[in-house]
Amino acid sequence: MTDGAATMDNGSLTVLILEDEPMILWDLEQEFSDAGLHPITARSAEQALDLIGHTVPDVAVLDVNLGDGKTCEPVADRLSQLGVPFLIHSGDLDRAGEVVRRFDVPVMPKPTPAYLLAEAARALR
Repeated sequence: MTDGAATMDNGSLTVLILEDEPMILWDLEQEFSDAGLHPITARSAEQALDLIGHTVPDVAVLDVNLGDGKTCEPVADRLSQLGVPFLIHSGDLDRAGEVVRRFDVPVMPKPTPAYLLAEAARALR
């Protein structure tokens, strides 16, 4: 483990995926696993913060809008505090603009193929 991150013993990066849409989350989880990454997943900011409290990921992929007016902002703040690189994966870049501008991170619009997101996540490290 480096810098408190959760790199798996086999050298695989642990990637937090925060996505509220179940089918998108499942697709990303499968693709990331197939790409040799170790995904940990959350469907809400609260779940993601709980996961981070137990396992600090190496990198993260965050959906901005999480339903009911909630965003990934608390998670992005926590990851920034911990020095964990992340990227934004959002289907509504206009509404997500404030959150996206606040963090100087890569933005990948939805729909981006899952394999490209896996490559982008790996490149963050």
